[in-house]
Amino acid sequence: MVEDAERGCIFCEIVRGKREAHRVYEDELSLGILDINPFSRGHCLIIPKRHVPWWHDLTEEETESLFQGARIVSLKIKKALCPDFVCMYARGRRIPHTHIFLVPTYGGDVLDRFFNALEGFQEGTSDLAQLRDARSMEETAELLRSM
Repeated sequence: MVEDAERGCIFCEIVRGKREAHRVYEDELSLGILDINPFSRGHCLIIPKRHVPWWHDLTEEETESLFQGARIVSLKIKKALCPDFVCMYARGRRIPHTHIFLVPTYGGDVLDRFFNALEGFQEGTSDLAQLRDARSMEETAELLRSM
């Protein structure tokens, strides 16, 4: 029986074969597909076959499968399309099913400009600069180590 959270989830429908997708990779726990709204040619999504909204809630085996799949597909993208870089980030917000974006990027394209702007913001604001303070960094590291 399909759980309520899975009902209507486009990724669960793809995994079950109820929706069409351009599959580029698959193993027992994960699936790689082309994104239907690509940022660039070869933009892929790696999804767990089990409905899990947040990647940090995956089992150890699912996490290993997901990131191994991301590595394999990234290498395929690099070989086939020769991008400068394959950008990787995890989501699950708009579609509440974990998915890793793998986006081939080239100098000056949309994602390259976006991440350059984001890094400029990260390095240039006074609020974030306080987070780089040695005392703040040590407090945060200690907090994370203690968990």
